[in-house]
Amino acid sequence: ISEPLPVAATFDFRDEFGDSLSDVARLDTMVTVVDAANLLNDYASHDFLSDRGETMGEEDERSLVHLLTDQIEFADVVILNKVDDAGPDKVDAARKIIRSLNADAEIIETNQSHVAADKILDTGLFDFDKAHEHPMWAKELYGFADHVPETEEYGVASYVYRARAPFIPEKILAVLNGDMPGVIRAKGHFWIATRPEWVAEFSLAGSLSSIKPVGTWWASVARERWPEHVAASDYIKQHWAEPWGDRRQELVFIGAGIDWPALKARLDTCLVPAVLAVGPEALPLDLADPFPGWRHAGGVA
Repeated sequence: ISEPLPVAATFDFRDEFGDSLSDVARLDTMVTVVDAANLLNDYASHDFLSDRGETMGEEDERSLVHLLTDQIEFADVVILNKVDDAGPDKVDAARKIIRSLNADAEIIETNQSHVAADKILDTGLFDFDKAHEHPMWAKELYGFADHVPETEEYGVASYVYRARAPFIPEKILAVLNGDMPGVIRAKGHFWIATRPEWVAEFSLAGSLSSIKPVGTWWASVARERWPEHVAASDYIKQHWAEPWGDRRQELVFIGAGIDWPALKARLDTCLVPAVLAVGPEALPLDLADPFPGWRHAGGVA
């Protein structure tokens, strides 16, 4: 079972002879079929694809939730199948999950996959560049201008947490690994006081979450190594604020029934107090740090 964007990328690829799949075919619509009766259980599952006998090979270690999330987030059309078997409550839960993952896709509710051909064929809906903007978390975190909140129609709400001060490692790990009622999808980046050079990424989908390093902040890179092209320079300036430079907390939480004031308060308590962190040269580096080692190309943080 393939992930959608790598499949889409094959249409743009040209081999050594200059041939491309796009010369003979056009990717028209990215369609995902969702089982309304089982989506809620599958999205809460800890199963790997290997547990379901659906791997791409022995080295395929993807989880079921990982695949479900990717296939829904990048779809142009989501066919919500078996709605009669599922019943109203499960269908409503499925709608909320789909809308929490993808704000743009057309949702077609049906039984036995009965769908009018013109809804999925020759629609012209697929756009490789815009496909990256489908995920709800991307719209909220990066503020795509055409995003229209889905709260009223589907009961889905999204909230973005932003701060500049560093997190206390033990406290933020407990919150991100703890219970967050109502949260269906969460994603973003953050930094902790004991590792001021690292950009960490948090991702939650269903019952599975992950935290991993994704690079370093420009504030921790020597100025002579900064990029010189205009777009990169503008990006750094846009996100720069003294005394922390471009270091920042940006986490989006999407779901239904989220108590945002309570969740925000929990995140606020994870920030290092200003009296203990007046700037990057005066950080409490001796705080307990339960995160695993994060590797650079040449070593461990």
